[in-house]
Amino acid sequence: MIRRLVPCLALAAALVACQRGDEAAAPVDDRAAATPAGDTAPASSREQPALRVETIDGGTFDLAEHRGQWVVVNFWATWCAPCLKEMPELSALDAMREHVQVVGLAYEDTTAEDLRTFLEARPVVYPIAIVDTFEPPADFETPKGLPMTYLIGPDGRVVEKILGPVTAARLEELIAQAGGPAVG
Repeated sequence: MIRRLVPCLALAAALVACQRGDEAAAPVDDRAAATPAGDTAPASSREQPALRVETIDGGTFDLAEHRGQWVVVNFWATWCAPCLKEMPELSALDAMREHVQVVGLAYEDTTAEDLRTFLEARPVVYPIAIVDTFEPPADFETPKGLPMTYLIGPDGRVVEKILGPVTAARLEELIAQAGGPAVG
């Protein structure tokens, strides 16, 4: 019972966070915070997470296959206005930068068919997968709000977690600060 209650509370918090609008995105540093019930992944897997999900186009996205690239893992939902606002920038970043791969994780109860229909009006070039709100990917924390974005370095380690909307410029800045290529 409690195991099912925690994701529901997290989803409610996500809705509240999403409704705040365009507040500045803030990096999240909760290394010293207690691990919420239901978050069972050990710290080491959270530092270098695994992610393998089926995408709505019938493919598979495997984070391990993208070693050597910067990967942007973006938790989002169709009902989240800030999520929808950042999608075109994330799509442009993915399309314009060979060293960056974006993956969108739809964090809501929906079907692949409904999501494909939604994306016809809001197309993106990056892969999209639906994740179970009751059992999100084990190596990632249950989102405390949406959007929730992880920047994963070429070595597979989490470089930054960002709660709230993020821009392509901010992601490129974070990549450059972490030793990646700078945009000229």
